[in-house]
Amino acid sequence: MATLTQTADVGELTAIGKRLRRRIIEMTTAAGSGHPSTSLSAVEIVCALHFSRMRWDPSDAGWDERDRFILSKGHGVPVLYAAYAEAGAIPEEEILTLRKTGSRLQGHPDPTRLPFLEAATGSLGQGLSIALGLAMSAKLDRASWKTYCLLGDGEIQEGQVWEAAMSAPKFGVDNLCAIVDNNQIQQTSSVENILHTLEPIVPKWEAFGWHVVECDGHDIEDIFRALDAFDAEDTRPTVIVGHTVKGKGVSFMEGALNWHGKTADADQAKRAIEEIESA
Repeated sequence: MATLTQTADVGELTAIGKRLRRRIIEMTTAAGSGHPSTSLSAVEIVCALHFSRMRWDPSDAGWDERDRFILSKGHGVPVLYAAYAEAGAIPEEEILTLRKTGSRLQGHPDPTRLPFLEAATGSLGQGLSIALGLAMSAKLDRASWKTYCLLGDGEIQEGQVWEAAMSAPKFGVDNLCAIVDNNQIQQTSSVENILHTLEPIVPKWEAFGWHVVECDGHDIEDIFRALDAFDAEDTRPTVIVGHTVKGKGVSFMEGALNWHGKTADADQAKRAIEEIESA
């Protein structure tokens, strides 16, 4: 089985990240809808996984030994489409069909249209339960593949997240890694303003029995350190709290409360791409 060529070269991954950011802007602007800012905050996490640590084959979505990736924050799916185009899993030009009638690239993950997607997500809060089921099945089959689940910090206000979080340590799924994209902004305001009692996040996960690691979610080397800690854990599930910036890489989107479901117009897209490529 020929899997994707992986790299630990930070410079190469940084260059890939720039290309992913450009694609995110291009596809959401072409669609005139979508969630560019929440996609941008997850770029380095997706890069570190899909181009360095995860086992997967861009030519075979059904490879049995692939690692599984669940994008629980399903509205951020443009970052995955950008990664699939980078890896050659989908044609580059297909990204411009985002959200178009008949396109495989729907606004939320749809595995019936694009088999590289492991689960239909978008109703927030469900991804970790799916990921737990996958991790448990791997344990039952004595399989070596791992499951990664990317959640939004606003999303973890959902009760189902904590049902899964409470259950996972009981089953000793050390092959499960949850990653929180902690960008501090959700649909209508800051996470703190919507539900300030969500913090402190780290002690909450620790109280549920998880192995907790924090990292800078835009620093590839720090993400590697966190993933190394996951790989070294052999009794419990791991959650990585990645501290990120919503809209990362585009100055007028970074940390802005009004860009959750808003896309750049042509002039703004040009400016955004210039900033991304000059960084």
